[in-house]
Formats: sequence, C-alpha cells, structure tokens
Amino acid sequence: MTIKNEREMFDIEKLDGIKFSQMMISGANKLYNNRQRINDLNVFPVPDGDTGTNMSMTAAAVADALGQGEIPSAGRAAECMAYTALRGARGNSGVILSQLFRGMAKSIKGKDEITPRELAASLDEGAKAAYRAVMTPTEGTILTVAREAAQGAVKAAETAKSAEEVIDGAVKRGNESLKMTLQMLPALREAGVVDAGGAGCMLILEGALEYLKTGEAVKSDAPEQNAPKTSAAGAKAAADIKFQYCTEFIAEKSKNGADVEALRETIKNEGDCMLVIDDEEVVKVHIHTNHPGLVIEEALKIGEIISLKVDNMKRQHSELISEAPRAAKKSERIKEFGFAAVASGHGMANILTDLGVDRVIEGGQSMNPGTQDILKAVSKIKAKTVYVFPNNKNIVMAAKQAAQLAEDKRVTVIETVSVPQCVRAMTEFNVRRSAEENEKRMISAAKSVKTGQITYAVKNAEIAGKPVKKGDILGIDGGEIRYIGGSVNRVLEKMISSYTGGGAEYITVYVGKDVKRRDIENTAKRITENCGDAEVSFKRGGQPIYYYTVSAE
Repeated sequence: MTIKNEREMFDIEKLDGIKFSQMMISGANKLYNNRQRINDLNVFPVPDGDTGTNMSMTAAAVADALGQGEIPSAGRAAECMAYTALRGARGNSGVILSQLFRGMAKSIKGKDEITPRELAASLDEGAKAAYRAVMTPTEGTILTVAREAAQGAVKAAETAKSAEEVIDGAVKRGNESLKMTLQMLPALREAGVVDAGGAGCMLILEGALEYLKTGEAVKSDAPEQNAPKTSAAGAKAAADIKFQYCTEFIAEKSKNGADVEALRETIKNEGDCMLVIDDEEVVKVHIHTNHPGLVIEEALKIGEIISLKVDNMKRQHSELISEAPRAAKKSERIKEFGFAAVASGHGMANILTDLGVDRVIEGGQSMNPGTQDILKAVSKIKAKTVYVFPNNKNIVMAAKQAAQLAEDKRVTVIETVSVPQCVRAMTEFNVRRSAEENEKRMISAAKSVKTGQITYAVKNAEIAGKPVKKGDILGIDGGEIRYIGGSVNRVLEKMISSYTGGGAEYITVYVGKDVKRRDIENTAKRITENCGDAEVSFKRGGQPIYYYTVSAE
C-alpha cells in the first residue's frame, strides 16, 4: 500500500493507523536496506551475531505485519507493531528495539489518531521501556540514542503542528547523540566507530521522516522470494501435517472481565501449538488448526480482531513442512522438567541431547535465534518446568523475553554464554531436587567453567593497542580477545597452556567443522603431552565460525 504524494495529506495535526503504519514500514525498510552498514560498525573483528542483521530482521517482521492490510486505528497499528516485534526479536539489539515499540504502543493504546504531542510522548515512553528492560543500562548505546531522540521529539512537540516536525526534532537530536557515543565508550573510541544499535535506531527514525516528508514509504531492497520447490520427501512430510493452518491474531477485549479462559478451553481441542496470552486489554492467540474460521468466531466473542495472519503450512518452505506429525504427542506424559538449548553443529547438538536436552535450537554466533524460535521450541516440550540455555550473551535477552511469553509452563533461563557452560550445568541437574534448587546449582556450575574460542578476524582492527589484520587467528577467552596469531593450532596451544597453568584439571576441546582430521590427531598428541596432570579430551562439535571451543574446569 502506498499513500499518494500530496503534501496537504501530511501537513495535518494527527496520524491515523494507516499513516502510522506507513511511517513505521518506511523506517523498518530504511534499516533493512542499510543493515550491512550497521554490521560494519561491529567493534571487534570477529564473526558476530551482527547488530544490523538482528535489528533489521526484527524490524522487517514488523513491516511485514503492518503491510498485511490497512489498520485504521493508530493504537491498534502500534499494538500490532509491538506484538510482532516482541515475538520476532533477535539478539539483544532486537529485544531492545521490541521494547521501544512496546513502550510506544502502550503510550498510544486506544487512540484512533495521535497528535504530534502524543507521538512525541510515545517515543519518550518507548525509550523508558527500553531502559527498564535492561538490568544494567550502559550509556553510549542504543538506550542513550533512543532517549535523546525522544527528548528531541518532546521538545519539538511544544510548538509542532505536524508529525514531521516531531520526528525531525528526534532525528536531529538523536544524530547528535549518536556522534557522542564514539566518545562515551572506550571500545567505540578505540575502534573509531559510533554505537551500532544507536545507528540502527536512527535509521528507523530517518526512514519514518522520509515518509512524512514525501508521502512515500522507503521501499525494501529485499528480493522477491520464489515459491519453494516441493520435493517428494517434502510432499510426504506435508501430507503428515495434521493441523494445516498456522493462525495468529490479536483480539481487543470489548469489555472488562472478558472470559479468556473460556476461549482457551474452547479452542484447545481444535489444534496444537496453542498460545493464548491475556495482555491487559487485548488477547494474543497462536494455534495450528484445520478450522481457523471456528477459532476466529470464538475469539469474536471476546472482542474485535485487530490483527490477523493465517498461513497454510503445507504450502510453506520445508523448514515449516518438516515439523512432522503431532498425533502421537497428545499421549505423551507431561514430565516435571524439560530443557531447551541453543547450539550450532551436529556434534554439539548430539552432546546436548545425550545429556537430556529435549530441544536444540539451531543458532549461535552470527545467527541468533529470535524470541519466537525459542518460544516455539519451549512450547513443544511436554514439561511443567523448562530450563532454557541461550549459550550466547547475545541470545540471553531473547530467551528471557520468550520465558515471559510462555504461559502454559514455568520457563527459567539459565544465563549460559557458551555450550560448555550448558554441558556443565546439565551434569549438575538432579530430578529429585526442586526446580529452585536445580536452578541455583546449574547457575553455579555454569559459572565454574571457563570458555575459550578460536576464530578468525573478519577485518583489520586494533584491540588493546595491538594491531589485528583480516585473516589473523584470534583466541577469545571470557569474551575478550587475548591471543592473536597466524596458526590455529599455535593459538589453541597457548590458550590451553594458560588454563593448565591456572590450575584447570579438566579440559574439553570441541572441534569445529572446518578442522581436518589429521590436524586434530597431531594437535591432540602435542597438547596431551604438554598438559601435565590435566585431563584433556577432544570431541567433535562440528560448530561453524570457531575452529575450536575449549572448556576448562
């Protein structure tokens, strides 16, 4: 949908749902089109769960949802935006962005149109919500930029007569703040770059301003997706799907005391993978069913449908087709405890499943799973309490957000930042203990593990005064680059030597997919001979990005 390029349509005081949607679509597309520019602001020269990729995928989900059809009410459009971002958030930057949108939606909830002052107030509330979502906010990041941009909007709104003036004020002050981030954080100052998350936030505001100035939303440069080809195996898998339509919608309650529990009980036998979230004045529903019309009819007893999406899963990509038949699952016994963990590599996945992990979520560095991916995995585990191991610092916030959205079971996030921490935590679990005691012991066990990783530099940089060239081998210990060299094995040996010298008794080396077998044998022999009394073992992890991942205890 495109709004005609007529200035008189925009030099007005209020934004309705259609214009608000187009404004946010334009901002999301601006970010998506410049995602690599944001990725290039990465301070460290390592393959990363890039900020540009995570933020742009989160924003792109919002643009797709808002573009499904016209939403006349600004409040309802904002609710759709917040709901989609909350579930589609990827990486810490994506989660913070979703909280910005959530704060905006709460500020303008129930409003059909919003004035310049209300628009500014929503940006201010969004910034505050983002701060609240971060346990220890750091200045010089996206939080600072969002706050300053919001204050610029609030100041402009004192005299503004249009949304354009408000967003223009936000862009000007936000960009000034963005420039200052280079001086606010030592890591940014050393690298000579501004904060990537803050830069992504400003691209959204700049895209929004372009729409308000021209009446034309920024177009996304995403290529048109070709219809997936259906293989014989895929056709068979599609035939096995019991519930064909993935149905998601938001219903606005028509009155206080709406019987959400009655809705839940009525539709639960109409499909599976059901989530019914009672969120203040709206109800959010997700279910796989063969009768979406029946489900929607029941929801209409609660109130008005304000956002709706129905996907035919039998026609979708094989990733969805492969979800497999669910007939047998209904008879599964619900156990006390379940586990979901993020990992990449067949070896790593096998190690975790052997330890009792029910669902391994594909992802990690450079490919952070989103809130929805984690929530989906959790929903498939038949357990009263599910522990989630994010195994990467950039996935922790998405995991916590998924835990908040899960409504049919208790979900606890064990804040592991590596697979070795997860492995150690799982060995500490005891089914005879309470959920709280297991949580306490697993957290303690995870913290006892030191994790080292061997990877490569993706660009030239300077780290702690030391030059790094593209292609150099990097040894990362505790999240910091501590070793730089030209040989993978030499860097690995230095790292393990430091661990054994520090008193480590047990060392496990997980071998990445790019390491050749003959290299493993030679390296293992040398390391074993030089490790003294430490017990060293090598396991096939098959992980990408990292030649080796090292666990030391």
